[in-house]
Amino acid sequence: MISFLNENIKMPKLDRKAVRAWISAVAAGYDGRKVGNLNYIFCNDDRILEVNKEFLGHDYYTDIITFDYSEPGVVSGDMFISIDTVMSNSLKFHTSYDKELMRVIIHGVLHLCGMNDKGRGERALMEAAENRALDMWYNKQF
Repeated sequence: MISFLNENIKMPKLDRKAVRAWISAVAAGYDGRKVGNLNYIFCNDDRILEVNKEFLGHDYYTDIITFDYSEPGVVSGDMFISIDTVMSNSLKFHTSYDKELMRVIIHGVLHLCGMNDKGRGERALMEAAENRALDMWYNKQF
């Protein structure tokens, strides 16, 4: 089950049915993984900073924090997404807010599928996976 929740901000407009189908298709592309319980919590910068400090000991803003509760073959987790940072990143990277939001939504799923982006060369692999997933989204190939 994929849930969309909000804290301290207005819920972003999403075609929830299509987003759920897309996420399921992307997860299936990684060794046939199924979707378990995924919770997207859309929030503001203040809330994501609070979560980052409390649970990760980090004192900075970020676009997404993913908590992984996955089991073999099933992706599950909570993903906090700062809409404020998504908006500022869309301006910084000269892309649309909608495209940046979809990138961040799938970024969390890719983490749950086992991808990382901190080690040497991992960021490039993550970006390539994000781009493939975004192509699926925009070409409705799910």
